[in-house]
Amino acid sequence: MAYWFYQISNVAIVACLFFLPIKMDLRWLFYLGAAVYVVGILLLIVSVIHFAAPAENGINQKGLYALSRNPMYVAYFVFFMGCVLLTQSPVLLAFVLIFQIAAHWIILSEERWCIEKFGEEYRQYMKRVRRYL
Repeated sequence: MAYWFYQISNVAIVACLFFLPIKMDLRWLFYLGAAVYVVGILLLIVSVIHFAAPAENGINQKGLYALSRNPMYVAYFVFFMGCVLLTQSPVLLAFVLIFQIAAHWIILSEERWCIEKFGEEYRQYMKRVRRYL
């Protein structure tokens, strides 16, 4: 069920972004949104690069994965929040929150799979590194 909420909210977010204008009425909010947006993009790029180079055992524990077990999900949230700030849309904010709640449930499922696959080594990783930040 979480998977479907995740996918539907993802499509809804992208669809909204095609139709929502960027608002510049409050300059400080525009600049904050632009900064959050850029940080989100940079985090996404770095997390994908680090994800593509796991250790021999298959567990990513270096780079951003030493700080967060789920840096890509964090990056998506930061990126989408930048979009929310730029558009100042409560509808987009609602979709982003649904997206993040669904992502959390998917992460819990992924963690169960990782414990099954990697066992005690992943449990130790979970103790050292936080789920998000």
